[in-house]
Amino acid sequence: MNAFSIDAGAGDFQQKVLDASLHVPILVDFWAEWCAPCRTLKPVLEKLAIEYGGRFILAKVNSDQQQELAARYGVRGIPNVKAFVNGELVKEFTGAPPEAEIRAFIDSLMPSPAEPLRVAARAARANGESDVAGSLLVDAMQLDPANETVQLDLAEIHLDRRDVEAARKILDAHQSRSTDSARVAALLARLKLLASSGGADPAALIARIEADAADFDARLQLANAMALAHDYRAALEQLLEIVRRDRTWREEAGRRTLLDLFTLLGGDPRHEALVREFRVLLARTLN
Repeated sequence: MNAFSIDAGAGDFQQKVLDASLHVPILVDFWAEWCAPCRTLKPVLEKLAIEYGGRFILAKVNSDQQQELAARYGVRGIPNVKAFVNGELVKEFTGAPPEAEIRAFIDSLMPSPAEPLRVAARAARANGESDVAGSLLVDAMQLDPANETVQLDLAEIHLDRRDVEAARKILDAHQSRSTDSARVAALLARLKLLASSGGADPAALIARIEADAADFDARLQLANAMALAHDYRAALEQLLEIVRRDRTWREEAGRRTLLDLFTLLGGDPRHEALVREFRVLLARTLN
């Protein structure tokens, strides 16, 4: 036993594990006296707890004595180590892997040194300070070059600035190996809209459509401009109108751009109803 290794049970699990994990990662080791791999793993975990000096806490739970707790967290084999961060179970492993693998597991739980800068950048962006946010994210990348979230945040800043090539460079690097594929897909959809917007004046595009309702190129450009201005319903309406009038125009550009917008909006709960509505309308139009 040391200062960074504790025993826990059902009576104090909330305090020692869930509440404590709001401040530092907690590794819960479910073990039993009769378990030989448990006896192998336990000293390794205790040694690492000392070595990491409080950057994580080891909480040991005797699964024979705490059967209800073990059942609550789905322990089916021991040793079973479960990691809690911010009150949530985030990762786990079963068995007694090599020390190097355990170190990698623990290291994956450690907060990135870039996180304070990333949070500051997010606040700056919310305040409209795009240049400040970009500078903070560049500094964050120097602290943690492999941090994907920082890199995607920076890609979003580039999109805010309409710097297509800078955003594309980041997103292309993450397209096939991302751990957040939904966010990458949404950013790529936004990038595609930006690249296709053409920079035309929306008022001029509306005038073109009023003069010729079948000016699909104007409708597509207007839809892209509206989407970039976050007027998503109007954008979807223009794209759906293209599909209604000529679904095959430019290799189904109306339908394909609708799907891009669905991808862009799909990860945001605020737009779930809108996406669902237009998915139904698109299906009815196509059938």
